[in-house]
Amino acid sequence: MQGSRPVVEVVRLGLVSYQEALRLQQVYVNRHRSALAHTLLLCQHPPVYTTGIRHKPYPAPLLDRLRLLGADVHRTNRGGLITFHGPGQLVCYPVLNLCSFKKSVRWYVCELERTIISVCSRFGIEASTSPHTGVWVRDNKICAIGIHCGRYVTSHGFALNCNTDMSWFSHIVPCGIEGKGVTSLSAELQRDVSVEEAVPQLLDAFRERFNCQLRDGQTPEPG
Repeated sequence: MQGSRPVVEVVRLGLVSYQEALRLQQVYVNRHRSALAHTLLLCQHPPVYTTGIRHKPYPAPLLDRLRLLGADVHRTNRGGLITFHGPGQLVCYPVLNLCSFKKSVRWYVCELERTIISVCSRFGIEASTSPHTGVWVRDNKICAIGIHCGRYVTSHGFALNCNTDMSWFSHIVPCGIEGKGVTSLSAELQRDVSVEEAVPQLLDAFRERFNCQLRDGQTPEPG
C-alpha cells in the first residue's frame, strides 16, 4: 500500500432494527460512487434471524416458527446460511472500498477473521479459524461472518457474541453447520462482557489489521 493510511469513519448506531441497518449500509455504499467513504457501522439489533444466499429458500413453517418466538426474520444478499442477531452482540458492518486496501475478497475475509482472533486474544481467549466460516473457540462459534462485495465495495460483516442470550441459537442450526455450538466472550470468561467493553478492543484490532486510521463519524438521520 502506497501513500498514507486509509481513513475509516466509525459510526456508532446503537440499537437499530436490521432493516434500518440495511438501509444505512446502502447509503454508505452509494457514497463510494462519488468518493472514498470507508466506514465502520457499529450496532446491536433487536432479536432477528437472517438468512444468506442459498439455492433453496428456507421452508415457510420454519421461518414462521422463528417469528412466533418474537424475532424478526430477513432474507439477505450476504454469504452464509441462517444466523441470529440480538442484544449483547457486537455487530460491525464495514463499508470499505477494497481498492484502498487489497483487491481480494479472500484477503478481506481473512483479515476480518484475524481481527476477531486478535480481539479474543486481548480478552485472554484463544480463538481460531476452521474450514467453516467465522471465528471459533474450540468447536463453538464466537463470531459469525457473512459479507457482500460489489465492485470491491463491501457490506454486511460480522457479529461477535459478547453477552448475548445464547438460547436464541437453540432454535436454528447456526450458519447451517451441524454438530457445532456457539459461545460468547462472557461464556468463555465466566463474567459479563458487554458490547461497550468489547468495542475499544475491536477498534484497536481493526486499526492494526487493516493498517488504517479511525475517526469518529456522525450518526446519520433516521430514514
